[in-house]
Amino acid sequence: MSNDNRISAVLSDEDVATVQGALTAIRGVLPFLVTLSVQERRELPKMGPKSIGFDEKCTTYMGNRAEFVPGFVELAEVQKDRTLRAQLLRFAAELQTLATSVDDTVQLVSSEVWMADLAYYQSVREAAHRSRAGAQDIYDDLRQRFPGTRAGQATPEPAAA
Repeated sequence: MSNDNRISAVLSDEDVATVQGALTAIRGVLPFLVTLSVQERRELPKMGPKSIGFDEKCTTYMGNRAEFVPGFVELAEVQKDRTLRAQLLRFAAELQTLATSVDDTVQLVSSEVWMADLAYYQSVREAAHRSRAGAQDIYDDLRQRFPGTRAGQATPEPAAA
């Protein structure tokens, strides 16, 4: 376990409050954000990098040859959508990177905590097998996390929480 402590950091309560306040402020500026279901994500038409040129041409043609715009398409709303898309893209990648970094950091510190917990559990188990005072009660309590093993059997060391 050479990488037992890859991160050692502390956030003050003030820092946590600052981050939470910033997130609240961001949500306040973006009250129109939606959450799509997995099915909606799958079913919605996608506009990827290859479609940008097509959209740019449509923008020009819709502006210059509006007589071909279907009656159910509101040009003003399409333009609002184009503008909003461009604005969101200016910071979407940074937010995704930040969210991924937060998730990776949570995973890493959780792993470090779990490895320490398992090391403690193994130590208590060994102490209980050697009849050290107080170890059996702790072992009996902690081993409930790993059902399916009988007394006297070696308790497998789990790899994940």
